Amino acid sequence: MTQPTGSFSSYDAAGNREDLIDIIYDVSPTDTPIMSAIGRKKATATAHEWQTDALASASTSNAVIEGDDPSNDSVTATSRLKNYAQLMDKVLQVTSTQEAVNKAGRSSEMEYQLGKASKEIKRDIEATISNNQAYGAGTDTSAAQMAGFGAWLTTATSFDSTGTTAGADPTTIGSTARTDGSSTRTFTEDLLLDVHQAAYTAGGNPTLLVVGPANARKVAGFAGNATRMDKAEDKKVYNAVDVYVDPFGELKVVTSRFSRSRDAWLLDPEYAALAYLQEFKTENLAKTGHSTRKMLSAQLTLEVGNEAAHGGVFDLA
Repeated sequence: MTQPTGSFSSYDAAGNREDLIDIIYDVSPTDTPIMSAIGRKKATATAHEWQTDALASASTSNAVIEGDDPSNDSVTATSRLKNYAQLMDKVLQVTSTQEAVNKAGRSSEMEYQLGKASKEIKRDIEATISNNQAYGAGTDTSAAQMAGFGAWLTTATSFDSTGTTAGADPTTIGSTARTDGSSTRTFTEDLLLDVHQAAYTAGGNPTLLVVGPANARKVAGFAGNATRMDKAEDKKVYNAVDVYVDPFGELKVVTSRFSRSRDAWLLDPEYAALAYLQEFKTENLAKTGHSTRKMLSAQLTLEVGNEAAHGGVFDLA
């Protein structure tokens, strides 16, 4: 069937208004589980430093003769560690014309773009601190960068036979990334228990298990979750683990979209923090024409108070 002769349709019209709703849909993830869980501190130099110490091993031979003159016990120095502050920014330039026109979904293009940039930098921070990268002091021609958790953990770790830790020397820890294994393994409950036990034995009490989406499914299938809850009244079947409990404590299970899928982190937020040399700030840059430039930036580093408080299961499929 065809249109009657002489009909004037929407295809012929030139004055119909556009139909553009006043909403912008964006499903990009913005959750930053590690960044949100750990502490926040102030840094005062590009090289942010802290100290660690440990008690002597427990002894069963600490017995002295009555009236004996005591001898001196050995005294050990603290270990001094550091990480470098990494400068991050987003620079935006919007023309005066774009600010002036009537826009859908936002009144100011610059403010809208600044809001996006803030979320993007936070995603960058989350990806960086959960990455396997070493620190670098930076030079006139290369940017300084912070070491992520991958370069710190040496005590409670599990990895493929060809992988290694970054090294436990307090004077260099953080300066070398760990070596990823040449192959990957299935994340099993035994691997998790081994690392949790190692952290516990060393004195740590991690409370957070951070895994990628694929390994969150593995955790849901661990034997400890063998009984599934079927709530008939709300027609829901629960196949997820929010808290994993084993002989060494409780671990809140958190899924991260920005942590590497091959890494599972056992973290104690009390022994990690982001140290800010420069807090988030927005600055106006020089105006040179019919546009406005602004820069959003932050400078910070990861402080891993004591690496033995944490653990990592690496080289996971």
